[in-house]
Amino acid sequence: MIYSDQSLITLKEQGYLPEDVHIGPSSVDLTLSSSFCCIEAIEDQEIDIRIEQNFYEWSSTTILLKPNEFVLASTYEEIGVPIDCAAYVEGRSSVGRMGIQVQNAGFIDAGFRGQITLEIQNQSMFNVRLYSGMRICQLVYCQMTSPCFKPYDGKYQFQKGATFSRIHQDVEFYKNIL
Repeated sequence: MIYSDQSLITLKEQGYLPEDVHIGPSSVDLTLSSSFCCIEAIEDQEIDIRIEQNFYEWSSTTILLKPNEFVLASTYEEIGVPIDCAAYVEGRSSVGRMGIQVQNAGFIDAGFRGQITLEIQNQSMFNVRLYSGMRICQLVYCQMTSPCFKPYDGKYQFQKGATFSRIHQDVEFYKNIL
């Protein structure tokens, strides 16, 4: 079941959403922060996910995305997800119509708190300028059948700013394949 504006207002009152957040009929609009990061790699370089990658971070009130360019960014807002909910990030139609795809791993587990890192790619054939403070994505909350036993407490809990992949920390996976 998707949360309505009434339920989203309750989440705001409970401290899961910031006071000044824009609430729509069935989602919350989140804005682009000034935090960005990219991997430090050259074209055709192989990236081994078992190894921590070098990346660079920067802060800017604007970013120009060239065609096919990819960058990690962050929402300005810090959000929380109650233990009886899950949430997912969707792009905004107005942004998508410019050829900008706003992705997130898509799903936010019950118990998560922090800013959301977004994967942004320019899929158009022209340069597109984005600005911090613009509404960049929507957050949709869903009611779960019951509260979870183990709320999220993973490697991205309480993240701030654009956060690069920490997949190399998944050591339990690598023990089984190496």
